Amino acid sequence: MENLVVAQIESIVRLVPVFPLLGFLINGIFNKKFSEKAVGWIGSSSVFISFVLSLWSFFLLLSLPPEMRSIESSWFTWIASGSFSSAMAFLYDPLSAVMMLVVTGVGFLIHVYSAGYMRGDGGVSRYFSFLNLFTFAMLLLVMANNLLLLYFGWEGVGLCSYLLIGFWFRKKSAADAGKKAFIVNRIGDFGFGLGIMLLFWTFAAAGRPTINLLLITQAAPELLAGTGIVTVITLLLFLGATGKSAQLPLYVWLPDAMEGPTPVSALIHAATMVTAGVYMVARLSALYVLSPISMAVVAIVGAATALFAATIGTVQNDIKRVLAYSTISQLGYMFLACGVGAFASGIFHLMTHAFFKALLFLSAGSVMHALAGELDMRKMGGVKKYMPVTFAAMFIATLAISGVPLLSGFFSKDEILLNAFTSPFGSPILWALALLAAILTAFYMFRLLFLTFYGPSRMEPEVEHHAHESPRIMTVPLLLLAFLSIIGGYLGFPRVFGGGAWFERFLEPALARSQAADSHLSHSTELLLMLSSVAAAGLGIYLAYNFYIAIPERPKRMAEKFKGLYNIVLNKYYVDEFYNSVFVQPFITLSLFLWKITDVRIVDAAANGLASFFGWFAGQSRFVQTGRFRNYALVFVIGVVILVGFVFLR
Repeated sequence: MENLVVAQIESIVRLVPVFPLLGFLINGIFNKKFSEKAVGWIGSSSVFISFVLSLWSFFLLLSLPPEMRSIESSWFTWIASGSFSSAMAFLYDPLSAVMMLVVTGVGFLIHVYSAGYMRGDGGVSRYFSFLNLFTFAMLLLVMANNLLLLYFGWEGVGLCSYLLIGFWFRKKSAADAGKKAFIVNRIGDFGFGLGIMLLFWTFAAAGRPTINLLLITQAAPELLAGTGIVTVITLLLFLGATGKSAQLPLYVWLPDAMEGPTPVSALIHAATMVTAGVYMVARLSALYVLSPISMAVVAIVGAATALFAATIGTVQNDIKRVLAYSTISQLGYMFLACGVGAFASGIFHLMTHAFFKALLFLSAGSVMHALAGELDMRKMGGVKKYMPVTFAAMFIATLAISGVPLLSGFFSKDEILLNAFTSPFGSPILWALALLAAILTAFYMFRLLFLTFYGPSRMEPEVEHHAHESPRIMTVPLLLLAFLSIIGGYLGFPRVFGGGAWFERFLEPALARSQAADSHLSHSTELLLMLSSVAAAGLGIYLAYNFYIAIPERPKRMAEKFKGLYNIVLNKYYVDEFYNSVFVQPFITLSLFLWKITDVRIVDAAANGLASFFGWFAGQSRFVQTGRFRNYALVFVIGVVILVGFVFLR
């Protein structure tokens, strides 16, 4: 019976990435034959079918005992060179099952929302084909059973991010943002590629050449434990994660990615691309736990990024950029969890974050849709009365991300804070940094809510006249995501309240045993840490209320009082300017110099010199070509005489 279930899962899993690929091909090739509505239906239904298949395979997986919940399904060998070969093969286990449900489930809702949001754009077929391709690439990434296929999906989402961020390519800022995302990710991907090659070389040198993820995780403790090479490998792999998941110092592409359509921001920031790095670290957790140095680097970078991005989010005025820095900060939380060995907690927060962050972006898009594209929160206010459904959805998402009890974000964030404090890989300093980031998160999210929906209207008269609730095709996905943002955290209901931490136990077979949090931690200590996270959320909400509702003139006074610090944070610590002056401009200068030396003075000079020589030679020898028969006959006779003389005189 169990073998029959395994065979069923293998058959179903193979089909999951096929339908988004078909959607991409149909909308991409036959786009002119379908109406805008039909294009939306094709794009959305292809992902919905994949979601249904993912859900079906998930319930089948639950019916198997934990020791059998790791299934490989191979189609065909797609690369073969000498003794090396790589198959188009998938690994289906609890980790990939969760990721597939997140990608297809949240992705489907974003596709449906897009059908309303992009209506009348003019490039809808191109948009949905790119969106389907993005989903296909992300599914390959999370389903791959080997590093080469994973890398193929990794680069695929990078390509699609470039296409979607720069979707409105006639807009210079959007085109520039797409290029920035692509180039910055190339830096991280270079390290990621080196890490994969070094890992393969290390296993090959030990007589076990493989890129199979299961074989690597099984053999890693034997081959890599106590070696320095595992630190080098994991740090190179983590460099790829810092680029793809927008961590310090390679986070700078993500805020600019807001230039793309808002549903793209929701897809990139919630369910797909930016979570790829977290997934990769969790998938290779068996390698990371062998290197305390790498674990410390992951934790420190995560905590620093969480706090750094949160400070920037407190003063941004563009509603989407606040959410962008929020994403960077929340990803920092996920890496902090992985760095302290709580890999399941990191994936748990990845899942809950997908719900409430997709909801936040889509709600922001709904506000923009109602306010004629307005992004500046200083030109909003009082929107609540025009958009009650959008307000309710965004209010729930704001409560969730702030860590308010009984919503999804509370459970996942509390687990991370708990593990940051109690794990052998954690420390009180990491916990304190994460707690401070939690206070700032609640502050800037309620600042966004208050500035947008509360207070007197600051909208332009024509904008306010245009304000209205979004159509049902946009609000229904909001309500479904709001429901998930409420209940999603109960999968990891804490033991202190009688829960069984089901989500952690479900993922256990797919992740390394890291001794993350002490399972024998006293209830009083756990409750105290939980109360501290609740207090952090409460403090952030109170400060936001005090600043933007009770005494709305206070932010301006504070900005004037601390003008220097305010300008530094408002200008994002001038990191982009620093990168531009230290890296971008010197490379441009060097490129121009090399162009003048190699192209102008060598290549062009050689080509021009050669052309000039032949021009001179032709000019000097053209008198030979007179066009007169007697001259040619004379030359012919002279030639014959010379040849005859040469023959008789030799």
